[in-house]
Amino acid sequence: MDAPTTLVVVAALAAAALFAVAAVVLTRLVRARRGLRKAGLPTGPRWVFWGAVLYFVLPTDLLPDPVYLDDIGVLLLALRSMRRAPDDVSERLPD
Repeated sequence: MDAPTTLVVVAALAAAALFAVAAVVLTRLVRARRGLRKAGLPTGPRWVFWGAVLYFVLPTDLLPDPVYLDDIGVLLLALRSMRRAPDDVSERLPD
């Protein structure tokens, strides 16, 4: 293979790997929200969850879609904000 073809193949493989990572993080985000809601814990503002999902799905991004680093970052921030429980949650949980 010549250099341009090799570059295109490597870029396509990198884009596929980044998409796979973004899909795994999106799955973790959905599972975390479902688990927190099932346990009766607050999941944070709904706009954080739905905003992250929409940012992942919609084609308008900070970086072009073959580069999923911004999508991964937004999903990880949403996952982190959902897993962070407010301080008063421990007061409301029965012993």
